[in-house]
Amino acid sequence: MPLFCKQCNERRYPIFQTEEKTSFWLCEKCENFVDAEDVIIREWTKEEKDKQNSKLEEFEKSTASIPKESMSRRKGVN
Repeated sequence: MPLFCKQCNERRYPIFQTEEKTSFWLCEKCENFVDAEDVIIREWTKEEKDKQNSKLEEFEKSTASIPKESMSRRKGVN
């Protein structure tokens, strides 16, 4: 399993590709995809970067309305 990049030793992340119906592993530093046999498949395109960033922004906006838990100290306990 290609968990770490051979070129830069950074962590790779699995990203499912709907066209190929398989997961490719992305190194964000080198900006390339590899398959399960650790063979470089292709580069990470600008369109894919923009699509991922827009999904991330959309997720952050949708979760911003969820109230965060606040820490409260218990009173009267020594």
